[in-house]
Amino acid sequence: MNKRFVFSIALLLLFFGFSKAQLTVHKMVHVGYVYQNQSFAEVGGRLLFLNNDDFIYRLGVAGMMGSVNGKFAIIPKVQGDILFNTERNVDLYHSYYFLAGAEATTKYIAPKAGVTLFGIIDLTGGYAFPIDKSGINGKELKGLNFNFTINLPLVMLHDLLKK
Repeated sequence: MNKRFVFSIALLLLFFGFSKAQLTVHKMVHVGYVYQNQSFAEVGGRLLFLNNDDFIYRLGVAGMMGSVNGKFAIIPKVQGDILFNTERNVDLYHSYYFLAGAEATTKYIAPKAGVTLFGIIDLTGGYAFPIDKSGINGKELKGLNFNFTINLPLVMLHDLLKK
C-alpha cells in the first residue's frame, strides 16, 4: 500500500509538470550526503522542469547507501522540489533559490525546505515521519534530517567529456 502511495504521488507531480505549456526539461545526475539518524551517500537522477526562472520544478529518484548497525543498506528514494526566486534587479540574476519539497523512501516520508545556489548546490533540512516502524537493520529512521547535494546537468557533463 505504501509503495502505491509513493508511486501515485510521483505520477501526480510528473503530470503536473507536463500540464504547463512550453516547459523546458533538463536531465541531471546528483550526488550528495543525507543524515537521517544515520549517514548515507546519495546518487540519483533528476528532471528539472522550467517555464521561467522564477519557479522551477524538479522530480528525482535516488539510492541512499550507507552502513546501518554494521550492515550495508540501500534505500530507494523519490523526491519532488519547487525552487523559487521572484527577486528582480539583482546583479547575479537568480543566483539563489529557496527550495521546498518532499522526499519519500520505503522507510519514511520527509517534507523539506532549504536553499540552492544556481540550482546546482542544495542545502536542505526537514523532518522524517516513519512509514515502516521496523526501520532498516533494526534502526528506525525518523526525526530531523539534513541533505547536501550537488546537481550536475547532463548537458554540462556531455560538453566536458567531449573535449
